[in-house]
Amino acid sequence: MTYKNDSRIVMTLDAGGTNLVFNAVQAEQEILDPVTLSAKGENLEAVLKTIIDGFRQVRAKLTSPPVAISFAFPGPADYENGIIGDLQNLPFFKGGVALGPMLEDQFGIPVFINNDGDLFTYGEAISGLLPDINQMLAESGNPKKYKNLFGVTFGTGFGGGIVTRHGLHFGDNSSAGEINRLRNRTFKNWDTEESVSIRGLKREYANNIGINPGSCPEPKELFEIGMGKIKGNQQAAILAFEAFARDAADAIANSISLIDGLVVIGGGLSRAYPLFLHKLVEEMNHPFDTMTGKPLDRMEVVAFSLEDSKQLTEFLHPTSVDIAVPFSNRKVIFDAGKKVGIGISRLGTSKAVSIGAYAYALSKFS
Repeated sequence: MTYKNDSRIVMTLDAGGTNLVFNAVQAEQEILDPVTLSAKGENLEAVLKTIIDGFRQVRAKLTSPPVAISFAFPGPADYENGIIGDLQNLPFFKGGVALGPMLEDQFGIPVFINNDGDLFTYGEAISGLLPDINQMLAESGNPKKYKNLFGVTFGTGFGGGIVTRHGLHFGDNSSAGEINRLRNRTFKNWDTEESVSIRGLKREYANNIGINPGSCPEPKELFEIGMGKIKGNQQAAILAFEAFARDAADAIANSISLIDGLVVIGGGLSRAYPLFLHKLVEEMNHPFDTMTGKPLDRMEVVAFSLEDSKQLTEFLHPTSVDIAVPFSNRKVIFDAGKKVGIGISRLGTSKAVSIGAYAYALSKFS
């Protein structure tokens, strides 16, 4: 589904622990200069009034009235009912805050709140990686069309979201796609996020060269060190990104074994993909050992990097054949090539979240 010619306007919010960034989206594009307000406040009432004020400022700039408010907000939460739970980075939200119903009362329009990983994935499914790859398949003469997308974000934390052919998948407790809670491959009693995050990357580099993690360069510098662009321990940086990739790959392979769809990667660390994506895909395809000594495929599908020209060509190449229907002159198409592609965000994480929030709201009016 596309909303590129839709004239309806949805007000949006990018809620972080430091700033609240408000905007409005129309025809899959942000149409205003963002309104940025501090997320800090003396108490819950002050923070809530700031949120109301931000949306009021956006509404005042619009030439047409908005049809909805839709945005990402940290969890835990009951997103379906617009209730926010106990947050770490916004400490005044404790015990359940009816943020969605409050905004509906204030503005008289529907309000939709979701997890940023979910909305990132939905944005990429609407006008990002999913339609881009399907178009490339069609142009290559490949009849395959993907309808499911798993999105992951690499940054301060490790987030996830699931879009199926039926739309966003939330689960029964607003807790679907929580990939960060999978078991850590390397450190068995940790969750995956301890390794697949900025802190995990910095810890690994610091351990490699024997320094305190607090003294470790930031991820952008680690990437430039690993690429040989600035001075530093290049091998240690490369090994840190490879360790990051191994743990991420294990979690993504576990998830794709259940979801079976394309994978899109976003978040600040996604820009460093030249140092980790090849290792991530390689690890996803690495077979299991068995008691018989015969290897077992890690997944029923084969993963391909969509950012590697050779792997992309192989991924796009048609593998379907015509097979005869028994006791009939009829033939049907059979594709035994089970492939999943792993690619980097086509929209950029922030824009994908914004478009996802917009599209999700409009889907509710369909």
